[in-house]
Amino acid sequence: QVRLVESGGDSVQAGGSLRLSCAASGYTSMPYCMTWFRQAPGKEREGVAASIDSGDTTHYDESVKGRFTISKGNFKNTLYLQMNSLKPEDAAMYYCAASDNFACRGLPFDRSKYGYWGQGTQVTVSS
Repeated sequence: QVRLVESGGDSVQAGGSLRLSCAASGYTSMPYCMTWFRQAPGKEREGVAASIDSGDTTHYDESVKGRFTISKGNFKNTLYLQMNSLKPEDAAMYYCAASDNFACRGLPFDRSKYGYWGQGTQVTVSS
């Protein structure tokens, strides 16, 4: 049973930083993709940052490029999202997701490619 548990969400002021973590367990083989999504109230869940295979390939949504960094822990069972220069529009519930669907490598922000999701961690950014 694959399990993803996010942590690190908090309330910060604009310009601040947060580091989200996602602890993964229960894999029989490493997923092709591990990705951070976010969902703000009244909006669709959107991909923010994706780590492909061992983590050598990453993808970022344009809105977070240069501010967010996705990375994996040394044993590849933890996914991180370092978020700097936070803006009020970054406020959302952040979800960790994993995919054992090879197609995620070409469509890393396609939610339908992900079969494993965490419960989310809340990020609030005040102006």
